[in-house]
Amino acid sequence: MAYPAGNFHSVNAKNFAECVKTATSGEIDIVTHPGGTLFKGNDIKRAVQSGQTQIGERLLSAHENENPLFGLDSIPFIASSYDKSEKLWQAGKPEISKSLDAQGLVMLYSVPWPPQGMYFKKEVNSTADMAGVKVRSYNNSTGRISELSGMVPVQIEASEITQGLITGVIESLITSAVTGQDSKAWEQLSHFYKVNAWQPRNFVLVNKDAWTALDDKTRGSITTCAAEAEANGVKMSIEANDKALAELEKNGMKVLDPSEKLAGELRGFGETMANEWKEKAGEAGKAVLDAYAK
Repeated sequence: MAYPAGNFHSVNAKNFAECVKTATSGEIDIVTHPGGTLFKGNDIKRAVQSGQTQIGERLLSAHENENPLFGLDSIPFIASSYDKSEKLWQAGKPEISKSLDAQGLVMLYSVPWPPQGMYFKKEVNSTADMAGVKVRSYNNSTGRISELSGMVPVQIEASEITQGLITGVIESLITSAVTGQDSKAWEQLSHFYKVNAWQPRNFVLVNKDAWTALDDKTRGSITTCAAEAEANGVKMSIEANDKALAELEKNGMKVLDPSEKLAGELRGFGETMANEWKEKAGEAGKAVLDAYAK
């Protein structure tokens, strides 16, 4: 797992592992490695595919270059609430699961991050105020919206955020309140804007060969635990977001809604990016968005 042990995704995954151990009478004992200690975030998916590890958690939108559908959850301003995020996920789940299967992966469960906001060292009222600012990028959407707004995207993993801010490698973030809390963003940054850009999802993936080697009863037990983890994960995400927003303010950060000008300019970038995504995703992407629209 790429995120700290105290992050709600990591806590949820540990609870899932304990559920599996109990449900299989100890036959399957999943050992969790948070914080990128076993494999760094960017290496987790490949490690599971290759069988270097049997199971891992990954932000799938970071792999949109492999398949545009993996970036479905990060199309800006299409699904900017938990209800809409769930609806979008259900629309995309069949196609995404099929794509993962073709890569030798089985998706066990998926949990959304809280809405993505923007962190700065200064007051920002329009995209003109962002020009030249170095911002952490973690997927195609963060990179592209940075480019459209005149910022300079720098790709680093979540575990490297604090060091990146301290050293000046980055000076801004597009991420959740929870990741801001995890990295103590208030030590280097002063403003958090609740732009609610999108809600990317973490996916718990298992190696397909390892999965098919299990008997039906064991797979059934794991699937039941996975369904519980997905439902519990959504609740934990909502609670973690509320707590993190309060923690940002408690530590002196200004937590603000974006100005009308800033919100309008970002929505315009979102429309551009949505059209770009549709073109890349082709008929499969169109079918998913049509299902979501219904």
